[in-house]
Amino acid sequence: MDNLALLLSRLQFAFTISFHIIFPSFTIGLAAWLTVLETLYVATGRPLYRQVFEFWLKIFGVAFGLGVVTGIVMAFQFGTNWSALSRLTGPVQGPLLSYETFTAFYLEASFFGILLFGRSRVPPWFYLLSTAMVSLGTMLSAFWIMANNSWMQWPVGYVIQDGVFVPSDWHKILFSPVLWVRFPHMLLASFITGAFCVAATGAWYVLRKEFGPEPPHATHGSVLGRRASTAADVLWTSDRRLCA
Repeated sequence: MDNLALLLSRLQFAFTISFHIIFPSFTIGLAAWLTVLETLYVATGRPLYRQVFEFWLKIFGVAFGLGVVTGIVMAFQFGTNWSALSRLTGPVQGPLLSYETFTAFYLEASFFGILLFGRSRVPPWFYLLSTAMVSLGTMLSAFWIMANNSWMQWPVGYVIQDGVFVPSDWHKILFSPVLWVRFPHMLLASFITGAFCVAATGAWYVLRKEFGPEPPHATHGSVLGRRASTAADVLWTSDRRLCA
């Protein structure tokens, strides 16, 4: 690969992944927030929580869809831009990315339709379960992607056979100390992203005075109290990443 082709490949992939990560980092946090809202609604029966849930569900649906389509483009670019890397490390990276499909995507696909269209068709407890399963699916997706990326940054549990990286110990790959610093860091960062998006939207409605003293989209100031407190944890995991 000549220098110009290498530069263009890097620029294309950098643009794709930079645009893609916006949506997972938002939807992971927002899915967890939707689970909290639905739990509060089932527990208290307050219409406020239902109203806030329905507002953010629409935004979550759009952001989730954009995250999927941009992620598919990025997956193709692994083969088109970095075909040699894919060939040499495919026995390790291939299964990790496949596990994301078999666990996270299938879980999300199974319950996402219920989340969007099934509230009136299923019992409240099952709708809450569906919300939690979609949230779990987003976190599982983050886990497998971080497992793959962590292995690329810190390869362990492999042997080289005929010039190809072949997994020899999946336990080392999935329980790499690098992975278990980076994965919590990603989750906490996503929770903060979702929290501040929710808080900023609520503040906007408060300033416009559209919903009186209790704007449904603000959902109290507790959103900051619940999630902005994770900022210290993110700083701690960042320090751990540097040490790792």
